Amino acid sequence: MEERLQKYLAQAGVLSRRKAEEAILAGKVAVNGVIMTTLGTKVSSADEVTYCGKKVQPTSQYQYYMLHKPEGYVTTVHDQFGRPCVLDLVPQEVRLYPVGRLDYETSGLLLLTNDGDLTYELTHPAHQVEKTYIALVRGTPTESELQRFRQGILLDDRLTAPAKIRILNKEGNNARLEIKIHEGRNRQVRRMCQAISHPVLQLSRCAIGTLRLGDLPKGSCRLLQPEEIAELKRVASVK
Repeated sequence: MEERLQKYLAQAGVLSRRKAEEAILAGKVAVNGVIMTTLGTKVSSADEVTYCGKKVQPTSQYQYYMLHKPEGYVTTVHDQFGRPCVLDLVPQEVRLYPVGRLDYETSGLLLLTNDGDLTYELTHPAHQVEKTYIALVRGTPTESELQRFRQGILLDDRLTAPAKIRILNKEGNNARLEIKIHEGRNRQVRRMCQAISHPVLQLSRCAIGTLRLGDLPKGSCRLLQPEEIAELKRVASVK
């Protein structure tokens, strides 16, 4: 059975589909010794596919982990500055990749998997998978400031998609907010809060779609249950 080269790479757990497309266009992928730079190329199990000169071994052994990321970890496979990486906290029986990112100072729910298709669908903005954050911010937003959040805020000369926001409680002169977004721009929640003059003091992601972090201790991980995987795929529209 033939399939597109980028999907083949994603299913092998080498790269997410989006990163696989970038690698193909950059000339890093070869099929039977020939560099391929077009995304329409189709391959089968009979073909020899290499990425950066290393042979790609297809796998059907998908694994799905939920991690409670602590602050002080980077959401990358390796870090050039030697900082701790989230993969240091996960058993690596197979090669895993983070689904999206949480910045260095942010804690909370992070998914890791070798299922490239699911990674692609969960992070693709067209599917609008909702992520829920709890943010402690300086001061207390007014109703008009909350409305700015809900209507979209200008970041990088482009409005953010409307977000959901509500005040959970006040803590002295500060406020704890629940924020729901379905985009994945760089440090988006922090930048949106800064834009309404209520900078983030503490930030954690507690849910992706219907999947919730629950009482998983910080720094710990667990395998997802079959029903959780099925629900993620339903939300992401993965067949």
